[in-house]
Amino acid sequence: MVSSRTATAAVGVLASLAVSVAAWVLFDVAVFFLAVPLVPLLFRRQTEEPPVYECPDCGFRTRDPEFAYCPRDGSQLEEQ
Repeated sequence: MVSSRTATAAVGVLASLAVSVAAWVLFDVAVFFLAVPLVPLLFRRQTEEPPVYECPDCGFRTRDPEFAYCPRDGSQLEEQ
């Protein structure tokens, strides 16, 4: 299955190439630079989600690594 980001980038590249071919045929001008901005989207890696930190006392949960202690009761958060 293809991710929506990859599908969007592929459609954008194909549309860009179609515009480039049309410009070449109609105006004898090469405009292949239109596809260049979308190419990095095809090769970008998915990043992993940060770990979940949870308070053992009240159950407060966050993915923000800036939180070392629970804002509710001050307990140290544990990585899940």
